[in-house]
This record gives sequence, structure tokens and C-alpha cells, in this order.
Amino acid sequence: MKIYTKTGDTGTTSLFGGTRVPKHHIRIESYGTTDELNSWIGLIRDHVDDQVIKTLLMEIQDRLFVLGAQLATEPEKAKLKSGKDRLNINTLQEQDALKLEQAMDKMNAQLPAMTHFILPGGHPTVSYCHIARTICRRAERMITYLNENEAVDPMILVYINRLSDYLFVLARKLSASLKAEEIKWIPEKKA
Repeated sequence: MKIYTKTGDTGTTSLFGGTRVPKHHIRIESYGTTDELNSWIGLIRDHVDDQVIKTLLMEIQDRLFVLGAQLATEPEKAKLKSGKDRLNINTLQEQDALKLEQAMDKMNAQLPAMTHFILPGGHPTVSYCHIARTICRRAERMITYLNENEAVDPMILVYINRLSDYLFVLARKLSASLKAEEIKWIPEKKA
């Protein structure tokens, strides 16, 4: 299989199902940003020693591929009940979001209560989490915009929202594990 097909040389790409759309189409932006997020999560996974976290990050990467496949599928083809034109792809499930919630609850139980916003930083791995979190929020904005124009599976919206929360809590957990300082954001008082 060749990596290059030359079919995108004019600025279009194919959705699963064959429909060609511009590479700046909101559907492409949605799953492209999800792919960018997946790469950052891989970087975080490469810098984490905790095997439980590493395993969950790999599962998240798998789920993001599923999410991306859902977003890359023509809505009409995904809706078909049967027939040769129906595309069989995996979908996100409620337990995928629940797994993130359980992981957050477990980490939060070990962390001090949050009393202020926290400035991103303190350690490179923590910073990677914050970058991934903001990319996750960008993906969420794009997916919700797509959803205004073409219905998106509601579990995609739930999962991507929960994932950004997970990445924030993970950043706090890693700060604690790495003994990195969490710097509280305290607005300056104007005289």
C-alpha cells in the first residue's frame, strides 16, 4: 500500500464512503484535531512511568481512533441499517466515558482540593497534559460546530468533554507525583 495517493493534491479528501470534501471542511477539521490530540496523548504516555496511567492512555488513543472513524464516516452511510453501502465501524460506548470518570474520581481522591485556577506548567509532562487538554477543547468546539450542521453521535460529545476533564485531573496528578509546584492563579488587585 502506498502512503501517497495523489488524490488530495487539489485540496480535497475522501470521507469513509467515498464522498470528496475540501480539506478545510468542519468534519475534516474535527477528526484532524482529534488526531492531533491523539499524538499529544502518545507523547504524554511516553513520559509517564505509572503503568495504570499508561494503559488508560493507550485505551484513550484507541477510543480516539474510533471517534475519528465515526467523524470521518458519511452520515448517510452510517445510518443505513443494512446493505452493501453500509459502513461497519465501531462506536463509542457509555462505558468509555465512565472509565474516564472513574479514573478522575480515583485521582481526585488523592489530590488536595482546588481553591484557585492553576497556571499550566511546573514540569514538561504536566505541560504536555495541559497542551493536550486545550487541543481536546478545540476538538470539542469543532465537533459541536459540526453537530450544529450534521448530527454527531451524542457519545462523541460526551467522551470528548470528559476527556478534557480527565487530562486536567491527570495534569494535577502528575504534578503531585513529580513533586512539581502547582502555581495558583491569583488575579492582581488593581489599585
